[in-house]
Amino acid sequence: MITVVGTGTGTGAPVPSDAVSGAELVVGGRRHLDAVPLPATADRIVLGPLAPALDAIEEYVGKDRRVVVLASGDPGFFGIVRALAERFGPARLDVRPGVSSVAAAFARLGLTWDDAVVVSAHGRDPRTAVNVCRAHPKVAVLTGPGAGPAELGAALARSAPGRVLVVASALGDPAHERVERVSPAEAARRDWGTAVSVVLCLDETRVLGPVRTLAGGGRPVGWALAEGDFAHRDSMITKFEVRALALARLGPRPGDLVWDVGSGSGSVAVECARLGAAVSAVEKAADGVARIRANAGAHGVDVQVVHGSAPDALAELDAPDAVFVGGGGRELPDIVGVCARRARRTVVVAMAALDRVPAVRTALTDAGFDVDGVLLQSSRLAPLPGDVTRLAATNPVFLLWGARTPASSTPLDREGVAL
Repeated sequence: MITVVGTGTGTGAPVPSDAVSGAELVVGGRRHLDAVPLPATADRIVLGPLAPALDAIEEYVGKDRRVVVLASGDPGFFGIVRALAERFGPARLDVRPGVSSVAAAFARLGLTWDDAVVVSAHGRDPRTAVNVCRAHPKVAVLTGPGAGPAELGAALARSAPGRVLVVASALGDPAHERVERVSPAEAARRDWGTAVSVVLCLDETRVLGPVRTLAGGGRPVGWALAEGDFAHRDSMITKFEVRALALARLGPRPGDLVWDVGSGSGSVAVECARLGAAVSAVEKAADGVARIRANAGAHGVDVQVVHGSAPDALAELDAPDAVFVGGGGRELPDIVGVCARRARRTVVVAMAALDRVPAVRTALTDAGFDVDGVLLQSSRLAPLPGDVTRLAATNPVFLLWGARTPASSTPLDREGVAL
């Protein structure tokens, strides 16, 4: 067996003597090896690059020699248990969990975390963590070099400046533990050093959510909601049949950023946010901006609303994974071209005018997308006098979508740099 001991937060958490007794090889960070009384005859490996440590463990296990691995927090929670199970199989592991930094940080605040979303930015592109923080009211971010409080703060200061960041450092160390609440802008200005344990991102207007039976951020009940579920002007709203296919092609998910350009009522923006994506909604009409904000609030989601005209209003936005374009007039092909050059995955365009379809299709193909589309015509049940029913036709809408392929052109960031 390989005994995997989670030492909890801090460096002085007690480790049961039976966990390390008889160990012939002990693997762990230097601070763990120094803090835990180990058998004098045990070999030690300071954990750095994982591959050499796994090779050494395999050598000892192959000779039926006892191995102990010391890890921070709960090693089964974004920890070394995954790598060990993949290499040696779960049945060979004896895991002794400790308290994770996430659990400890929420405990310091007196908050439950069964409704929190946990995302790791350690050794990963921090944009996923940023988008999750934008979309969800209660998030724990496991940080790493280049993806710490300063980097999270800088990104959120642009897109979600009202969030509160709670930076927990040296959790479990009585002499050095700090739990600090800061704004994203303040977090971006500071040098946080290397002792950060975890960063919590909170929308304090929504942080005390309802009781849940499933852990995590939850999933919406239904999608492609009826038009009556949104405030809109003179039926100027993407109809639910069109919205259903648009959402299927956009594929919004936690960690994604979606643009809704020419957002109108914000129905697509709100639906994408309900499905867990971060959303930027661009709208040129002032009454439309107010309407989008009202609809987002009514559905309990956070949408960044940008008051301006595309394509100029898109220049300062972070690069999206997916884009929905629902308006644009004569400028529509130019707007689609800008969106296509920035999008990482897909662009979906809804149009009522047949004349604009060829130019929009060209804009997508010129950006390197594979393009497909449909003309959507639906008829809804409508009552007639005499307790009978007829079919009432809705206006036909062209829906085009472009999907980026691995061989297509590279998307660009807001400064025109390849992503």
